Order: sequence, then C-alpha cells, then structure tokens
Amino acid sequence: MTPEAGSTVVRAVGVRKHFRPNRGIVASLLGGKADIVRAVEDVSLEIRRGEILSLVGESGSGKTTLGEVLTLLQRPTAGNIFLDGTDLSRLKPGKLRSHRRRMQVVFQDPYQSLDPRMTIYRAVAEPLQVNEHLQKEELYTRVANMLEGVGLSPAEAFLYKYPRELSGGQRQRVAIARALILDPDFVVADEPVSMLDVSVASGILNLMLDLRARLGTAFLFITHDLAVARYISDRIAIMYRGRIVEIGPAVVVTQHPIHPYTQLLLSAVPAIDLTTRRERVVSDLETADRCPFVYDQCRGTVPSLLEVEPAHSAACFKYSAPA
Repeated sequence: MTPEAGSTVVRAVGVRKHFRPNRGIVASLLGGKADIVRAVEDVSLEIRRGEILSLVGESGSGKTTLGEVLTLLQRPTAGNIFLDGTDLSRLKPGKLRSHRRRMQVVFQDPYQSLDPRMTIYRAVAEPLQVNEHLQKEELYTRVANMLEGVGLSPAEAFLYKYPRELSGGQRQRVAIARALILDPDFVVADEPVSMLDVSVASGILNLMLDLRARLGTAFLFITHDLAVARYISDRIAIMYRGRIVEIGPAVVVTQHPIHPYTQLLLSAVPAIDLTTRRERVVSDLETADRCPFVYDQCRGTVPSLLEVEPAHSAACFKYSAPA
C-alpha cells in the first residue's frame, strides 16, 4: 500500500549502531577489551512522505552510518526501524528482500558509484531486471523515461554511453535515475553534491526538489553544509557524536538555533564578505567546558531530546532543570 501524502514513511525508535574496531595482533595477545565505537546512539526520528529531512553534522558524527542503518545496509545494534509501519529490523534476510526495493541510496561519489563496464542503459535497467519481469520494449521505455525525468535529454544520447563519457553532474543524474527507477518510498542521498561544482550542484538540488514534488518520495539528505540543508530541506536534524541534538523546520533551525552546537556550526559558515574571517571553529565544542551554558550535569549525563518550541526540539540541559 502506498502511504498517503504527509504520512510517516520511515520511523526510527531508539536506534543504536556500535562497532568493535579490529585490533592488531599485539593488542589481541596482550588482552583487554577493545573500546566500542558508538557511531549512532539512541536516535529516534520520523520522515514523512514527500518530505526532505536533512541530517547535518561534521565528518565522523555518524550521519552516513545512520543512513545505512535506516536502509538496512547495516543492521542496528539496538532499536527499531519501521517502513510504512513494518518493523524491518525484526525481519529475516529472506523477508527483508521484498522491502529493499522501497529503500534506495544515492551515494556521494558519482565517479565511484557506477560500474565503468556498464552502459548507462544497463546501469539504470539493472534494478528493474532484478525486481521485475519486463519485456524488452517496456524495459527500454521505463529506462528512457527515467533518464528524461532526471534531465538527461534526449535519452537516446545517453543510453549507450559509458560513465567515463559523462560529466560528474551527468553521472550523479544517472545515479539518481537508478535509485528512483523502482519508485521507492524512501531515498537516502548521502552528500550527493559535495564533489560537484557549485553550478552543477545547484542543478542537482533543484532536480531533487522537482522529483520530490512529482513523486512524493521521502528523502534523508545527508550533508555537512547548513546552507545547502536550508535550501533543500523541510526540516533539519543536527547530529553530534552519534546523537540528534536539534531538529526542527529548516528555516527555524538555521535562523533561530537553540542548541549551542548548532549555533557553533552556523558561526563557522563562511561570511559573504571574504575579508571577514570567523575566529570560532567547530572544534571549539569538543568538550563541554567550552560551552557557554555548561552545567555540572553536562559532564556526566546526556540530555534528552525535548520539544522546546512547537515542532522544534533540542537535547540541552539549558532547556530543562538540571538535577
């Protein structure tokens, strides 16, 4: 059943993803427990049909890992992931496969995500060949229409080219076409414009906005760029050390941030006047001692995500009475 517009497509409840790093031979012989990397820690969020939710944070904050967990490319260590009400985290691989076509990923690097040995036609047609039994004529029509839909027109000029013959922006359009050819309910776009020139990136962002409007797909847009997030998003979630620390409408989060970390990220955005240099950098918040609102409780306790304003939440003891 196709979800109604505005209904919840993806819901994560208390999701965690922990890794135990591989240790060298010497460390293994010496014994002792390896430190656990808590890449994602107690994340709960919802993404609605036709919505673009941007996930913003520094490198290493857990953004990509969360995207992979939400699409079950990685199994969560704990928590539940629901797709249109079905708890995917409880399904065995055989039953999960039928749901995978409803979740797709657009990866960061358009030069790495396409098989150089495949023509554009084969790359976009492959998901249909795996999941549907189509006649040759129908398969061709579906692929050609999808290429036209992502701005590669006329499709006949691209179908039998190889990735090496395309520009970076064209390759990313092919990757988007491949992700959307199965009409998924949910797409994770992992830094899809970070490797593209500004003018090319603008075209890709506008394409995604157009596709969202036409298809009603739910997007998780992963980025480190708050300016890009504000442009493309309905809502923004700020991620810090594996946790969501602020979430709300895009305009509100970027104009009236309520979490110190979000305020710091915004202060690090380059000013339009290139003669002005901002002195504060993101690493200023590496320890709680550098937060201007720090409480003693901050050093040993993690605050819960609480609604501070309507539809605008933050995880900060500034907005709740410290114990």
